[in-house]
Amino acid sequence: MHATNKPFNIDKRLVYEAYKAVKSNRGAAGVDEQTIEQFDADLSGNLYKIWNRMSSGTYFPPPVRAVAIPKKSGGERILGVPTVADRVAQTVVKLLIEPILDSVFLADSYGYRPNKSALDAVGATRERCWKYDWVLEFDIKGLFDNIDHELLLRAVRKHITCKWALLYIERWLKAPMVQEDGTTIERSRGTPQGGVVSPIIANLFMHYTFDLWMTRTHPNLPWCRYADDGLVHCRTKQEAEALKAELQARLAECHLEMHPTKTKVVYCKDWKRKGKYPNVKFDFSDTAFGSVWP
Repeated sequence: MHATNKPFNIDKRLVYEAYKAVKSNRGAAGVDEQTIEQFDADLSGNLYKIWNRMSSGTYFPPPVRAVAIPKKSGGERILGVPTVADRVAQTVVKLLIEPILDSVFLADSYGYRPNKSALDAVGATRERCWKYDWVLEFDIKGLFDNIDHELLLRAVRKHITCKWALLYIERWLKAPMVQEDGTTIERSRGTPQGGVVSPIIANLFMHYTFDLWMTRTHPNLPWCRYADDGLVHCRTKQEAEALKAELQARLAECHLEMHPTKTKVVYCKDWKRKGKYPNVKFDFSDTAFGSVWP
């Protein structure tokens, strides 16, 4: 059945497909403490509410719940967990925009994309390490927390024309976060890491911030990016150091910051390449590279 007499024409089947995707991914409860099992207890009614509110333009996302998870490198990462109903609503938009945006992304962007994986990124990187002596490995400090809303929405509007998708993306960006002690944090930048649409719109932001910029300014240097973690293959140490300075300035233009300790210039040492250098291995997509020779 299709929507009738509503400002936005949203197919009810799209809402059901979104629900099936959310159910298969499981996930924790949000601020309302409703589990997927509890949502299922009145499935028809809950899905109708989502469809009705989204179709009428009256859907406003609830706050996300802050959940701290440990990082492999130490410290914690704060996830913003939406409610089950909000995950369904976000998935409705994701199902609409993902095919459009994924067709825009470049081949060497690997994170959060269908039919691409971290292993694909690692495979491409290993082959290139045999051909280039140096690597600039970079990491974005707090990408999801620091994305500029105005710049992001400019990029989204360039590719997405659906009015209701744009409306709800903007509302999700502004959804506050409730911490474990009950305090609420308003959001003026960033997109909650843990949200359904956050990965794809963060990818779009990096598409313009890095991917296209790199392709335009350094077309002869191969690169690879997985979300906020990336690298560029360089011919000399001097070239890598110069690129590091350029990229730092580029990120600052886009209101982002290069991670000071995770960003480094690495020598790709193997059985042919000699010399002593402080960095001869790097971590990319949680995979450690030492010698590039298999």
